[in-house]
Amino acid sequence: MKNVYATLIIGFSMFGMTACGSTGGNVGLGVLGGAAAGAGGYELHLNNQKNQVEEDFKDKKIDQRERDIRLDQIKRDSLLQ
Repeated sequence: MKNVYATLIIGFSMFGMTACGSTGGNVGLGVLGGAAAGAGGYELHLNNQKNQVEEDFKDKKIDQRERDIRLDQIKRDSLLQ
C-alpha cells in the first residue's frame, strides 16, 4: 500500500517537473488520467485475487481460516477499502 502511494507521489512530481515547458492543464489532466488508470488496474488485480480465494475456498483447497487471512490482506492492500 505504501509502495502505491510512493509511486504515485514520484509520478506526480516527475510530471510536474516536465510541465514547465508546456501548458499545465494538459499535463495535469494526463497525470490524473494515468493515476486513475493505474489505480483501476490495481483494483482489478485485487478483485481477481479475491475471486480466486473464494473459488479456492469453494473447491475446499483452503479452509475458513486461510480464506479470512487472504481476504484481510487483499482488503488492506485495496486503495478503495
